[in-house]
Amino acid sequence: MKRVNKIYNDITSLENIMNMYDTKVKPNTKNKIKIEKFDDYYTENIMSIKNILDNKVYDGGKYNLFVIKDPKVRLIMSQNIGDKIINHLVSHYFLVKYFDKSLINENVSTRVDKGLHYGMKLLKKYLNELKGNSFYILKFDISKYFYNLDHDIIKKLIRKKIKDKDALNILDKIIDSTDKDYINIEIDRLEKLHKVQLPRYKKGKGLPIGNMSSQILSIIYLNELDHYIKEELHIKYYIRYCDDGILIHNDKEYLKYCLKEIEKIIDKYKLKLNNKTSIININQGFTFLGYRYYIRNNKVYMNIKSDVKRRIKRRFKGLKKMIEQGLITKEYFLSVENSYKSHMSYGNCNSFIKNAINKYHNDIFNNEE
Repeated sequence: MKRVNKIYNDITSLENIMNMYDTKVKPNTKNKIKIEKFDDYYTENIMSIKNILDNKVYDGGKYNLFVIKDPKVRLIMSQNIGDKIINHLVSHYFLVKYFDKSLINENVSTRVDKGLHYGMKLLKKYLNELKGNSFYILKFDISKYFYNLDHDIIKKLIRKKIKDKDALNILDKIIDSTDKDYINIEIDRLEKLHKVQLPRYKKGKGLPIGNMSSQILSIIYLNELDHYIKEELHIKYYIRYCDDGILIHNDKEYLKYCLKEIEKIIDKYKLKLNNKTSIININQGFTFLGYRYYIRNNKVYMNIKSDVKRRIKRRFKGLKKMIEQGLITKEYFLSVENSYKSHMSYGNCNSFIKNAINKYHNDIFNNEE
């Protein structure tokens, strides 16, 4: 593909700025107080974003860092509404537009018409095609993926398709935004406050967890690996969801060879596989994307992992208490319930839904006066 030029003005268009806020940022921002404050001065805020972009003075933005502990301790880096709009503009008009077509279908994370549920359906399709045969699963997991993505490598990958200096400049500033001194200072504070261990950002390494641009760059980063697995190793049954990958083949020794080749490319991109990486016989069953998969009596089963079940039960127990305390509405409970049931409809979860989620539903709605 020829390198594209003169694309920067796509993100300075007033129509595109407003559309990005209305269709992407506003409906997907959980903190509605931020939205209300932005809307109070809507015209001024939109024009401020346009002026920043027109004058090419965007510095990558500043993050609000916080910690979540469920399902595991994670650092999240949240943006203000203006930065979110700019990040979505850059992601849509520079990254998705020019890179998505080069990605393989089996690279499923954070893509239109792909995502978690697409990956689950694709894997179930594979297993249904293979059931009745003996085969093995190579699962690879990359250590601290987002914290180790190399800025220089990312910039080189971007420059293979984009020539526009202004577009590259704003992308570079977003990529380098984790190099700012306040990031690790704030992580130090959060670590002491929550009494947890958190990774630090090294200069020239890592992307902020939470950005749309980070999600897109994270799936672009190992595009070479995806193509190598499909086109050189000739693995028909393959899926990658960001830093987790799975290869299925009937020859265990060949998968061992594939693992060595994968490690070579991973090393080239300055990454390491962690100890979750393994080769498993289908008879043992395996976990991927939050489900445990196994085949019994020539039928494919998908069960929610035990730790996920415990987390869901805690969530609904907490929601019930919040309703009793008047902190949330029953309508909100129903929206959460429907979301979980929709997700679990992909697996064999009827028994769990009946004994867990429906239990809390009945406790709440059967006690209505």
